[in-house]
Amino acid sequence: MIKAAIFDMDGVVVNTEPLHHKAYYRMFDDVNINVSDAMYASFTGQSTLEICKKLCKHFKLQLGPQTLVELKRDHFRVLFETDSSLSLIDGVLDLIKDYHSQGLTLVLASSASMENINNVFTRFDLDQYFEAKLSGADLKASKPHPEIFEKAVEASGCKPDECFVIEDSTNGIEAAKAAGLFCVGFDSYHSHDQDYSLADMVVSDFEDIVLSKISSMVPVDC
Repeated sequence: MIKAAIFDMDGVVVNTEPLHHKAYYRMFDDVNINVSDAMYASFTGQSTLEICKKLCKHFKLQLGPQTLVELKRDHFRVLFETDSSLSLIDGVLDLIKDYHSQGLTLVLASSASMENINNVFTRFDLDQYFEAKLSGADLKASKPHPEIFEKAVEASGCKPDECFVIEDSTNGIEAAKAAGLFCVGFDSYHSHDQDYSLADMVVSDFEDIVLSKISSMVPVDC
């Protein structure tokens, strides 16, 4: 029996990807590096610190990864306050309300910083629906490591086979499956160059996973 839904944030709850893209590429310009589209796509679902560690290693930068993190986050803060394109993903608020009204425990498990998570939840008034919020930036390992989803299950107070994950990235799906969880891959027009082959099911419309439909699809001991 399903008792908890675990949501990724970027690309699932809110469309912050255009803002992150702008912030990262402004940071790349700041430190004079040329990051290919393929390399950037491979970062999806990972924490900013993990991405900046990889950038420092790949480009042999003298600056430390934390410096890159702060540059990127400074750009993102400005964009968050000034860019009008930020919006919830179509249909996700109705899905959240559907789950919440029927007693599901909702947990957010995102690679975003807790500052960004709180800003998004305040802007769109989402705290009323969620039991817990977890940031991968506060953990030892980043997706595709399963740590964040293992912690999310603990936060839900449910058993792993009573939970399922909604993810839109290759790294996030790998992390969910490594944690032994049923994973819904959300493939929307906001997602680019992501691999959904490990997902237990793939949807492009949240109507396909309202509780009345998803309940029969999540097997016990998945």
